[in-house]
Amino acid sequence: MGAATSPSVRKRSRGTPSVPFDDDNAARLALANRVFFRLHQCANLLHKTGSSALEEEGLTTQQWAVLAALSRPEAAGGMTVNELARYLMISRQNLSGVLQRMERNGHLAGGADPRDGRARLITMTPPGRELWQQRALPKIAAYYGRAVEGMSLEDLTRALHYLLTLLDNMTALDAPEDG
Repeated sequence: MGAATSPSVRKRSRGTPSVPFDDDNAARLALANRVFFRLHQCANLLHKTGSSALEEEGLTTQQWAVLAALSRPEAAGGMTVNELARYLMISRQNLSGVLQRMERNGHLAGGADPRDGRARLITMTPPGRELWQQRALPKIAAYYGRAVEGMSLEDLTRALHYLLTLLDNMTALDAPEDG
């Protein structure tokens, strides 16, 4: 990610003007590069160490995310595959294999959505809920405790704020063009 010294405005995909890459923005670009690289490293380590934390339960971080999504009060009646994919911000294709494995393992059940018979409604089974509440959540709490060691409540609040800002900005980049 090299920065040019020309003050000309570069275009992002989707036609949205970006910040000019000039000397004034070189430090900002360098810091952004470091932030995104560290996010990439964190995501990779979350996948590796999170899966290790739940290995005994036979869960991956993807399955953990699905159970977490379905355990929310607003998802008590289940979620369609499309809703889950949107919530988790992954493609239906990537989600499909995860759901199939979880259904095969008895953690989830899929059936026709009573609101729309064409959609598939995914719910947590009683064994899946027991796995989530009794075995996975305590291990996840211990994992989180170790992962955020040395961070105050204020640090975590600020980190969440900035991550939500990045998420909003990146979601806007992913939005289809108007018109």
